[in-house]
Amino acid sequence: MQHLDILIYAGWIIPVEPENTVYEQHALAIQDGKIVAILPNSEAVKRFSARITYRMTTHLLIPGLINAHTHAAMSLLRGIADDMPLDKWLNDHIWPAERAHVNQEFVADGSQLAIAEMLRGGVTCFNDMYFFPDVVGKVAAEIGIRATLGLILIDFPTAWGQNAEEYLNKGRKVYETFQDHPLIKTALAPHAPYSVSDEPLKSAQAMAEEFDIPIHIHLHETAGEIEKSLEQFGERPLIRLKNLGLLSSRLMGVHLTQLKPGDFKLLANHGVHVIHCPESNLKLASGVCPVPKLLNAGVNVALGTDGPASNDDLDMLGEMRTAALLAKGLNGGDASAVPAAQALRMATLNGAKALGIDHITGSFVPGKSADIVAIDMLDIETQPIYNPLSQLVYAIGRDKVTDVWVAGKHLLKSRTLTTIDIHELKAKTYLWRDKIIKFL
Repeated sequence: MQHLDILIYAGWIIPVEPENTVYEQHALAIQDGKIVAILPNSEAVKRFSARITYRMTTHLLIPGLINAHTHAAMSLLRGIADDMPLDKWLNDHIWPAERAHVNQEFVADGSQLAIAEMLRGGVTCFNDMYFFPDVVGKVAAEIGIRATLGLILIDFPTAWGQNAEEYLNKGRKVYETFQDHPLIKTALAPHAPYSVSDEPLKSAQAMAEEFDIPIHIHLHETAGEIEKSLEQFGERPLIRLKNLGLLSSRLMGVHLTQLKPGDFKLLANHGVHVIHCPESNLKLASGVCPVPKLLNAGVNVALGTDGPASNDDLDMLGEMRTAALLAKGLNGGDASAVPAAQALRMATLNGAKALGIDHITGSFVPGKSADIVAIDMLDIETQPIYNPLSQLVYAIGRDKVTDVWVAGKHLLKSRTLTTIDIHELKAKTYLWRDKIIKFL
């Protein structure tokens, strides 16, 4: 009999790979933070013993959810400017609030608040784009969650930098700090084509090539963005990025609500990853990403929540449901558009592929990291259970997430965060609210 670190007996396991597969009464075997095997409970009893054994026979296990686009620290700005379009929301409210309040302490506390929320909702990895990425990385590493840090780049001065040269130099230092970290990765993060000029974009591309890391950028988010690009550059942002050499399998384009028929093939041919943020796009009335057409063209589509100031939550289970329902409602009445298995894949393995970490996480495959979410299926809201996969996407709320492991480390245990002091976090959040509300 082989002795392991952890053995989890579960009612159901959805591995994501193979797709549309549900294992009933199976166990997950874990050693050194990695998955060793998935096998029937009856076989696991004979084959393995473990230092820690969990008997979760009323639970569903899924790979950790990957939030492929966040501005985590903006959790402290949740709800300050609602029910307005992106331009007004950003220019008249968010950027002024950031100029007044963003510093290292703001980013540390806001990131911790966001990570606490994400862990309680089953998120084990997030792809961030915000100021002070070094601080975000430190907070994420201390808590034990997986993260990709956006090395921010923007044309105007902020609390993080004064010009492109400073942004890039600081980004290089952040990359060097975390380049060997097992949980923390980096990506070049030019904010958007409308806020970053040609030379910095080309510098970002060169640095991404040098470091062999992704590029993370807002792209084709609104119709107004397209119009302004045509006025200023004589071409749409997507074509501008193509001409600058940025379209490649490194690129994660976020939103893509404004696409023409020829764009689908262009994105697919260059291997560009699309990050779909349906709830933020709906709330800001920015448009809707044509996910079924992208998937049919062979484009990898992942899911993100966007920042908690525009969504206003970091609920990836909710994002899955919205993505699936939105695709059906807007795809000519095709109820098979983005089925449950596809929605889960977008929230797990597709996100890992976009981040270049699908060899590490995103599915339950022996050798991959033990990034695991346990969901209680016993409550009345989930009964009766005929298809756990459909139940997951169409009926489960994040309050049913009971346990979360990242690389085999138990970060949420019976709904209790193990590496975050929730009372201290709430106290800090209240202080920020009292400070920020005076500014509004």
